[in-house]
Amino acid sequence: MQHNPYLYIAVMAGVTYLIRVLPLTLIRREIKNRTIRSFLYYVPYVTLAVMTFPAMLDATGSPWSGAAALLAGIALAWCGRSLFQVAVAVCAVVFVLELFLC
Repeated sequence: MQHNPYLYIAVMAGVTYLIRVLPLTLIRREIKNRTIRSFLYYVPYVTLAVMTFPAMLDATGSPWSGAAALLAGIALAWCGRSLFQVAVAVCAVVFVLELFLC
């Protein structure tokens, strides 16, 4: 059985196109349902978190330094620090832990 890569590419392009076009053609009026609006509001944040979270634990030399940096970042963000301050602090946590623990 021979696989045709052009068929795979065509199917992926069709699925991607339909996912983007169908909501525009089927939903013509404003969405008033509070639950659906809330779901659509949080989709970008959840997608970013799902893509970023595993990388934070795997990007360092040890998963423990990644987990410590994640906890430090959550704590600083919870305290209202800016994104730049959180990023610098998280990098410093990973640097210090990797320097002294490895």
